[in-house]
Amino acid sequence: MTSSNTSKSFASVAASAKGTSESGQTNDTGFKTRQRPDAIRNSNIVAAKAVADAVRTSLGPRGMDKMIQTGNGEVTITNDGATILKQMSVIHPASKMLVELSKAQDIEAGDGTTTVVVIAGSLLDAASRLVAKGIHPTTIAEAFEKAAEKSTEILRDISIPIQLSDNKSLLQSASTALNSKVVSQHTHLLAPIAVQAVLRVINPTVDKNVDLRDIRIIKKLGGTIEDTELVEGLILDQKTIGFGAPTRIEKAKIALIQFCISPPKTDMENTVIISDHAQMDRVIKEERQYILNIIKQIKKTNCNVLLIQKSILRDAISDLAIHYLAKMKILIVKDVEREDVPFIAKTLGCKPIASLDHFQQDMLGSADLVEEITAGSDKIVKIMGVAHPGHTVSILLRGSNKLMLEEAGRSIHDALCVVRCLVKERALIAGGAAPEIELSVRLSEYAQSLSGVDQYCVRAFAEALEVIPYTLAENAGLNPIATVTELRNRHAQNDTNAGINVRKGLISNILEENVVQPLLVSMSAIRLATETVRSILKIDDIIETM
Repeated sequence: MTSSNTSKSFASVAASAKGTSESGQTNDTGFKTRQRPDAIRNSNIVAAKAVADAVRTSLGPRGMDKMIQTGNGEVTITNDGATILKQMSVIHPASKMLVELSKAQDIEAGDGTTTVVVIAGSLLDAASRLVAKGIHPTTIAEAFEKAAEKSTEILRDISIPIQLSDNKSLLQSASTALNSKVVSQHTHLLAPIAVQAVLRVINPTVDKNVDLRDIRIIKKLGGTIEDTELVEGLILDQKTIGFGAPTRIEKAKIALIQFCISPPKTDMENTVIISDHAQMDRVIKEERQYILNIIKQIKKTNCNVLLIQKSILRDAISDLAIHYLAKMKILIVKDVEREDVPFIAKTLGCKPIASLDHFQQDMLGSADLVEEITAGSDKIVKIMGVAHPGHTVSILLRGSNKLMLEEAGRSIHDALCVVRCLVKERALIAGGAAPEIELSVRLSEYAQSLSGVDQYCVRAFAEALEVIPYTLAENAGLNPIATVTELRNRHAQNDTNAGINVRKGLISNILEENVVQPLLVSMSAIRLATETVRSILKIDDIIETM
């Protein structure tokens, strides 16, 4: 952190130095000017490494979980790097860069959010040692960029191409992502759900990306994670309304309306004054007639399920309207959120109806069955057998308590992201720190072909990548030095797939253990970590503005 007397910019210090030297007075301002960039750089590196060390213990299947308590007393238990850093209160600007780095990895790959921060911390440690030996930060940054490009080439070289029809490989990738989560004991259930969900919303031969907004996760308290299911249809978080109204409709004709079935109100400033009973009766009669006209129009189209968007200004549906619709055996669901409307329309193949004039048969969607079911202590509406499946899917996630349910939601999101990575970049690499140690060995060989300072910097980059196997071994309770040394020897003998088997506590061929991860996760982690480290290295002053 910069103190008040060091908060002036580098330029202002230089200007004052010039002024004093011109007046003929001797002081050590020039010496301080040379020291300042190093002090700032060291401050940034220490702050960023502190963040990396905070999440390092949660790396891998045997990583520890963090309990995060917010200001209002809410508790979150997780070992997901992005979640930990997002909720962590950091002040130093360099620390915030690592939080943003984790966020960028979450957007790009969805997994490896802890790995990317740990790699960045190790690279900064290596860079600080290089700077201490007198190598210029820009030279280090350029050499690191060269090493990152070479790393991408090596990772592509050791990757195994796959097809999306290879269901076994997709399941193995999703399982590896889930094995390091709190809900790892339910991997056998959640991994197939994640794979099926992604494959149902894409065309594997054409699509090169997955829009995860087409996969909706509904969390419901009650039951256990074993009760989680994939629904090829729609789950609505709301319950049906209306005494005597049906709660189950077969061969449903569904309308999604955005107008209100309630009497219109005056503007805020206006009032209507009623002076006698005749006027009162007339108002009630007009209201009844107004609502009846709307309901007759709805019934004319053979609509038997009505989804009503939430209204802010007045009631979306009046009690009288509910009574009439119930008599006509129309299932009613109200308070559908505005942001859910596009998803519902896409799933059911219906069009949102903004006014009564547009309420026609071609605007309706259809489904084989709409029914209200009980989920825990709540009720939800399940729509099955939609006319054109394959556009969207819903996952009904169950959990015995809120903490487990929230973590299961984050875990299944990571698994979905891993499958999305394989759609974007159809290649796998071994897990268990095998790619990192292979990179380290090959980059050390590559460094020998370089000359000058670059050779020194690339070798430091290679050694910094050993932090991943070291941390994995440490978190699994193994001897980290002995494990990394043996791993390095195995890879030097061209055993590319040798990795740390944390379950058995030894080094084995990690592909035979079905521990695999998408190529995109590792490539993205190396690239993003290097970019962040280069940015931090090139900062030589922090200028505070009012």
